[in-house]
Amino acid sequence: MSPASLHQRVFLQSPQAMLVVDPLADRLLEANPAASRLLGGDAAALSARPFSHCLGASLPLWVSFTDEVLTRSPGWSDDLVVLDLTRQPHHVEVFGQRLDDGQTLLLTLTDRDQAEQRRAKADLRRQHRRGHVGWERVEQVFERIERQNQLILGAAGEGIYGLDAEGKTTFVNPAAERILGWSSDDMVGHDAHLMFHHTRADGSHFPVQQCPIHASFSDGQVHRVDDEVFWHKNGEAIPVEYTSTPIFEMGRLVGAVVLFRDIRERKRAEQRLRDALAEVESLKQRLELENQYLQEEIKAELNHREIVGESPAVAQLIRQIALVAPTDANVLISGESGTGKELIARAIHVGSERSDRPLIRVNCAAIPHDLFESEFFGHVKGAFTGAVNDRPGRFELADGGTLFLDEVGEIPLALQSKLLRVLQDQQFERIGGNRTREVDVRVIAATNRDLREMIEAGEFREDLYFRLNVFPIESVPLRSRIEDVPLLARHFLQRACQKFNKPGVRIPPAQLQILQRYPWPGNIRELENVIERQVIVTQDRRLVFDDLLLGEPPSPRREPPEPAATAADASAPLPEQELCRRQRDNAIAALQRCAGKVSGRDGAAELLGLKPTTLFSRLRKWGVEPRDYRR
Repeated sequence: MSPASLHQRVFLQSPQAMLVVDPLADRLLEANPAASRLLGGDAAALSARPFSHCLGASLPLWVSFTDEVLTRSPGWSDDLVVLDLTRQPHHVEVFGQRLDDGQTLLLTLTDRDQAEQRRAKADLRRQHRRGHVGWERVEQVFERIERQNQLILGAAGEGIYGLDAEGKTTFVNPAAERILGWSSDDMVGHDAHLMFHHTRADGSHFPVQQCPIHASFSDGQVHRVDDEVFWHKNGEAIPVEYTSTPIFEMGRLVGAVVLFRDIRERKRAEQRLRDALAEVESLKQRLELENQYLQEEIKAELNHREIVGESPAVAQLIRQIALVAPTDANVLISGESGTGKELIARAIHVGSERSDRPLIRVNCAAIPHDLFESEFFGHVKGAFTGAVNDRPGRFELADGGTLFLDEVGEIPLALQSKLLRVLQDQQFERIGGNRTREVDVRVIAATNRDLREMIEAGEFREDLYFRLNVFPIESVPLRSRIEDVPLLARHFLQRACQKFNKPGVRIPPAQLQILQRYPWPGNIRELENVIERQVIVTQDRRLVFDDLLLGEPPSPRREPPEPAATAADASAPLPEQELCRRQRDNAIAALQRCAGKVSGRDGAAELLGLKPTTLFSRLRKWGVEPRDYRR
């Protein structure tokens, strides 16, 4: 037999695991049968992947070891851990020898656990030969092994218990006792399935014949289950995942070891995630519906609330809008309440190059004085009590678009200088912040007050007035365009019929004439309200306005009523129209005396002996604004 054949025979028949490895190429070149058994695969399967895949966390030690062997052959190490094809770790001693080519290594591997078992058996044999005294050392060896096993079982965070072939518990670790609530004395010697695995999560019976743990006793296979329940001693269902591994002794299946993990926290986290995803999906659907609804409303507003009319006043208004809309000039819209100032502002915005950006409306009359600055410019977190988050102001929201300041005359004098600075420099700071922010905003303002009178009274800054009044537009009252009343009436009638689902309602020509004779102190808003009210109450689908108050309305600041009539005149009955006129005059006189205050102590309602809600209702019907009578 040639030396080469002898070496090959020794390599193949050696009880020691032997490998030929090229460390530079990271390849396993050859493996004898002992090495194949250790690593869980034949030489072809082991050679098909980089050898470093067998090393795991020991890769740095392997690099150091091979460098040592290549430099100063031979070398030895007991620190390496190799992984078999099932990723199970083996602690090994490695002896390395460089072969003649200078870059290939012959490695001899010894499984340290197997070596420990061999040494224990050798000790037993030696003690047996030495007689009875030697058995004390044998007992010490077993006690040491038992202590090591108990330490491992006690340190494990997962529950571990053993079963014999009959399904009775043989041992339990502390983690299993803690998770299940049963003590070791309760469980050892008893049927584990009947004790805590008897029922499914839905409460139905779990036959032992269907239990994957007991299946290990018959098929000898490892069974892994990701989602079942074990039952706590107090009756609580504990979600678990477990692995049942069969135990063989001398080739005979004698039981199984079950390793299980409490996954309640994972289940709760998964449920929270599902709930969060469901909430997100619900919010998404809600936002989609709201967006669809808002888009429809926007379209409806644009389609149904565009400027209606054919009078010369409306034609002039449309020409002014066409002139100023394409520019970035600030616009001041003045006119009585209810004449459609916001509609004019929207028409200017839609006709501008900013139409793809938002039109942000601010009702200055509805903002408390101490919140004006925050509403306009925003604030940072902690700027004042209640500022729990950063909040952008209306100027930031309108960046690139248009800001509509409705009732601009209500802005406090102290804030007007800051507003002027933003209009001049397009810069501002949030309340509590120190970063200057730049915006590109076009401002359209509207008012029903005489700003020049306010300037003379020191209530409005003149420089702010000139900054806003670059292009003035007068919103014409309805009584100055009375020829548009039929068009507006039919327009509002169509909207009201759709709104209240009352199709087929019409306005007879004679009733249109009544509408044209009325002076409309509440302007277009009053006309819309009158139409809607009549659509609601009509029974025969014909609108009737015979009860509408006729005649010219009083001026906003009417002089006190004339002296009372004589006794003879007072005894005569009054027509309904005259009675309504006197009620209005009387209410206006009360407002003048109470400086526009309606409710509360010393208010007009108290002076007239009326409920505030009743007086407010009448003032709205008459188109009277209490603020016009403030001093």
